[in-house]
Order: sequence, then structure tokens, then C-alpha cells
Amino acid sequence: MDVKIEDSWKNSLTNVFQAHFFKELAEFVKSEYQNHQIFPPGKEIFNAFWHCPLPKVKVVILGQDPYHGEGQAHGLSFSVKPGIPFPPSLLNILKELKNDLGKDMPPNGDLTRWADQGVFLLNATLTVRANQAGSHQHRGWEIFTDEVIKVINKERDHVVFLLWGAYAQKKAELIDSSRHLILKAPHPSPLSAHRGFLGCGHFSKANDYLSKTNQDPIAW
Repeated sequence: MDVKIEDSWKNSLTNVFQAHFFKELAEFVKSEYQNHQIFPPGKEIFNAFWHCPLPKVKVVILGQDPYHGEGQAHGLSFSVKPGIPFPPSLLNILKELKNDLGKDMPPNGDLTRWADQGVFLLNATLTVRANQAGSHQHRGWEIFTDEVIKVINKERDHVVFLLWGAYAQKKAELIDSSRHLILKAPHPSPLSAHRGFLGCGHFSKANDYLSKTNQDPIAW
């Protein structure tokens, strides 16, 4: 895996890319792409980083695994390309957006428009085998993405971290809550969304905080 990543991230993560664990991870991922159907397509693994350079990060939305169905994953957590039906969690995210800010359901589930405004859509694991959820977990991606969160925590100020579900909420220990806003809610999955994700008001709360810290709010 030849790491082609946006310059601000490349500079801040130089030591991580040179670490032994990352070299092992890169070999594993390269071999997987050669021998299996892997999502997202290789050139889209670092999509979130390209669309949202480090100096522009305002909001972080953390997912766990890329979608493992055909044509769904494109390197942005919870997002799918135009023409792909909304996965259930994304549908609940968009329902909450309507509840919270009155935004009508968009024509597609492509969240690139968020990423381009400073919403960093990061999955904890950046690759997956087709139709095998979690198949690339515990191979090193989680170490890498924890380092990414640490870099954001250290190098940025007044970032909103939206931590949905128990897995994402564990990452709160990597974040300095005196310098950033941490908002927690149940996961938007249909299994848990009705336990408090729907009605959490995170989109308006994020924008209120951005406004208070002299940043432009997100046009969700």
C-alpha cells in the first residue's frame, strides 16, 4: 500500500507511517486487495483525509467499519455514493437531521458535502472484505486511527467530536474535553437509535458550539 494522503495529514502522521505496525498493516492490506474483493476501492481508502485536511477539521464523526456491500463504501464514515440506497444507520442520521434542523431528506447518501466543509468522517477500520463485516479489525487500523484522533486533539482547537455508540465513546479518553466538545449518543443503527440517538440534537449543538468559538457552522 503506497500511502497517498493529503499533505497536512502526511506531515502530522509521518512517524505513524514509519512505525512497524503500519508497515505490517500495509503489507496485509496490499495482499488482501490482491487476493480478495475489498471495500472501499484502494484509491478511496483515505477519502476522508483528502476532503478534510487537518487545518480544516471542525467536526469528527467516528464510525467503526466501512460498509461491506457492493458499491457502498467510499472512504467516508456512514456515507454512500449517489445511486446507492441509504443504509439503515445513515437513514436514521438523516431522520435526526430533519428532526433537529428541519432539513429535508437529501437526494442521495453522499456526505462528501459535509467532508468538504470540515466534517471528518473517520472509520476506525478503513478497509473490509466484501460481505464480511469486521474482517479487517485488529490488524492495525485501530492503532492508526487512534493516532489520527490524537493528532486532531493536539493540533486543532474547538473541534466537535460526535461519538455515537459504545465503540466510538471509548475514544473520548483520547480527547481533551477542556479544549474540544464531546457529544455522546447511542449508535444510529436501528437496534439502538430509539434509545436516544433520535432526538439527540447533535447537529444543532455542534453548530452552536462552532458559532460560539468563531467558526462557520456546517450547512448540514
